[in-house]
Amino acid sequence: MSGPYRPGTPCWTDLMVPDQQAALDFYRDLFGWQGEVGPPETGGYSVCELLGKPVAGIMKAMNPDGTVPDPLPPAVWTTYLSTDDLGAALKAGEAAGGSTVMGEQQVMDLGKMAVLADPTGAVFGLWQAGTFAGAGIVNEPGAVVWSELATTDPAAAAAYYSKLLPIGTAPSEIPGAEGYTELQVNDRSVGGIMGLDQHPEGTPPHWLTYFNVDDADSVQAAAVRAGATVLAPAFDMPVGRMAVLQDPQGAVFAIIKTTDAPQQPDPR
Repeated sequence: MSGPYRPGTPCWTDLMVPDQQAALDFYRDLFGWQGEVGPPETGGYSVCELLGKPVAGIMKAMNPDGTVPDPLPPAVWTTYLSTDDLGAALKAGEAAGGSTVMGEQQVMDLGKMAVLADPTGAVFGLWQAGTFAGAGIVNEPGAVVWSELATTDPAAAAAYYSKLLPIGTAPSEIPGAEGYTELQVNDRSVGGIMGLDQHPEGTPPHWLTYFNVDDADSVQAAAVRAGATVLAPAFDMPVGRMAVLQDPQGAVFAIIKTTDAPQQPDPR
């Protein structure tokens, strides 16, 4: 892959955790990633690779001044949507009823980022590419294959994202997925929106990252042996066999062995 992702497309995902090295070890063993703690000028940020290409980031939870937050924030995966004008997107997000969690940050020559919350409270990131476009590999086992928003108000969330970026919506045509909305860029599905009715009571709105795997049951078992918790045991659905897991530090993610699932598009 080369070049930036089309605006509105999920282009990167990263994990913030208390113990960065433990997370690197866990996901290396689970997905075959390669990565190490980064240099001081990047705050130690780890760009993990799969097959020699960037696939996800892992960073240690810390304050801007380098101190450890007290209390520590929860471990969480963050989905980043691509934009070609971060400043305009931030203004559009505020006007559409969302909020800015962290304003525009220049990341050396790699690009610019910001963190927002939509009107229902789901937190996500924006990325304007410089020399770094985002994930260099998607859909393959061990890489991101889908990004999904679970929210208290799917209609309000869909309206927000369509004002923020050139994102359209369409009802899913997958059998058994009635009520599921697909987010689209250039008429191609790039993510989904669902309600929280199938989640445990009290679950807040959130974005969920799906990683493709060769075998959902064996990866689930490996994750459990490494200290993960199973939130939704592997089950069959029209687009594949999936499970929802919580890593040893509390970050939630999904795995799926796809059949004919909508997949993360490439940048072109």
